[in-house]
Amino acid sequence: MELECHGIQNYKNGQAGSIYKQYPPLVDAARAPGEWQVYDIVFQAPRFNEGGTLSRPARMTVLLNGVLIQNNVALWGPTEYIGLPQYKEHGIAPLMLQSHVAVSQVSFRNIWVREL
Repeated sequence: MELECHGIQNYKNGQAGSIYKQYPPLVDAARAPGEWQVYDIVFQAPRFNEGGTLSRPARMTVLLNGVLIQNNVALWGPTEYIGLPQYKEHGIAPLMLQSHVAVSQVSFRNIWVREL
């Protein structure tokens, strides 16, 4: 998900809260540059059959600054810069935070991870 779009006409998949190349946010709930953005994310990992085929895609619900911007969307796979997303079988994987290259300074704080 990308940052720094408050009041900027940006391509939809580049708005804060977009799921890169998959879903634009339902609304622009971004605060002005320099203000902290608050994300609440509910992520359900994908499930794979014993043979490695996808049985259930990952799903995500996202609130940005208290506003619902992604509502239980099914992900097509990982966010890819080039090409279409494709699932590859995996187990538990690390949490990765992504920022756009054009953003000069990105800070994260108060990250809570809780298994559901």
